[in-house]
Amino acid sequence: MKSPFITLGQRGALATLLLALAAPMAHAQADLLGQLEQATQKDEPTQLVEATFKATRLINGHTVQTPGEGTMVFLISHRFGALNSGAYQFFGLDAATLRLGFEYGVTDRLEVGVGRSSLDKTFDGFVKYKAIQQSTGARAVPVTVTLLGTAALSTIRYSDGYTRNALDRTAYTYQALIARKFSTDFSLQLMPTMIHRNMVVNEGEKNDVYALGAGGRYKLTRRFSLNAEYYYLMPGYTADHFRNSLALGVDIETGGHIFQLHVTNSQGMIEKQFVSETTGNFFKGDIFFGFNMSRNFTVKQRHRK
Repeated sequence: MKSPFITLGQRGALATLLLALAAPMAHAQADLLGQLEQATQKDEPTQLVEATFKATRLINGHTVQTPGEGTMVFLISHRFGALNSGAYQFFGLDAATLRLGFEYGVTDRLEVGVGRSSLDKTFDGFVKYKAIQQSTGARAVPVTVTLLGTAALSTIRYSDGYTRNALDRTAYTYQALIARKFSTDFSLQLMPTMIHRNMVVNEGEKNDVYALGAGGRYKLTRRFSLNAEYYYLMPGYTADHFRNSLALGVDIETGGHIFQLHVTNSQGMIEKQFVSETTGNFFKGDIFFGFNMSRNFTVKQRHRK
């Protein structure tokens, strides 16, 4: 008489059969979930990442931001004297350098600007183009890339015996600004830089200077953020007494104005000056307190497609 119960061997065979039947079903389910996920990603619209930084300037240098089509930016940049200049100079507050600038958004991606600095009585102009913009969605782009080209003409009267024409007094800057907004609070930017001076006087200098800049912004509140910026000079291209530019500051947004308060070892406010001609030692008190103040004006309504 046969036993009504399943033997151990039969149980093993039954378990093997069930596993064999379940495996392709699980695989098919995984494939189906993967296809649904891919379809969802494809259907997700591409969203541009905006407001990587609050202003067109980080501290001394540019950010990837452009003001937008039809927007005019009036920028006042100010640097007092060195903190270690002593009480007679009121710790730098008796001395000052100033730059006045105007910037205009030709399109949402293209910006042009001009300015005049009291340091070396320098006129400058620039063109800035946002070539790539960070985005999320089906066609996500991890970074924003903005290209910058500037020209600066010094008009100061020299008394060193060298004759300089307008071309000798001109310098050019070429930058790629590469930034990523990691979160609503934190953004980081890299700035590979090349500066060409048509004429150099100091021994050990070359006409071309290469530097790598890095900077970031961390938002503490809706209207307040901390900023930092550093430019490392590649060795062998400039005189030994020039130093890397370091700056620390804060952004304060007040409606239509953005105030940027900062300390830096660079007195100049254009790339040719603060990247390639900084002489101050930040850690020995060669610190210049300064500010940027920008105000945006709508010159014309943006073109709607």
